[in-house]
Amino acid sequence: MKASSFFLGLAVGAVGSAAAVLLSAPQSGKELRLSVKSTSDDMKLKMEDVKEKASELKDSVKHLADEAKARFPEMKDGLMDSIDEWNRGTETNRDRIQKRIEQIQTSISELESAVAATQKK
Repeated sequence: MKASSFFLGLAVGAVGSAAAVLLSAPQSGKELRLSVKSTSDDMKLKMEDVKEKASELKDSVKHLADEAKARFPEMKDGLMDSIDEWNRGTETNRDRIQKRIEQIQTSISELESAVAATQKK
């Protein structure tokens, strides 16, 4: 839903409800006209305030989007650098762990052979 549609609906609802209240109230013609004029003036002020706040919101969203566009490449580069550094830092451990796994597999194979030889006897 777009913000402009929301605010338009809000304004139409406010005007409609104000009109319904004014027309259903038991007042004289003069009182009703004064009341309508006063409500109309109040609605104009409120609509101007809503427009101003919508404009401020639009500006804030634009600023936030611009800021995100500017910072995203920096964050991406920093993240990629961190990943590369982590990979370099863990490479020696990976090699050591891989060698240890190979030793364990060799030991397991030798143990299996020894167990098989003992069971044949």
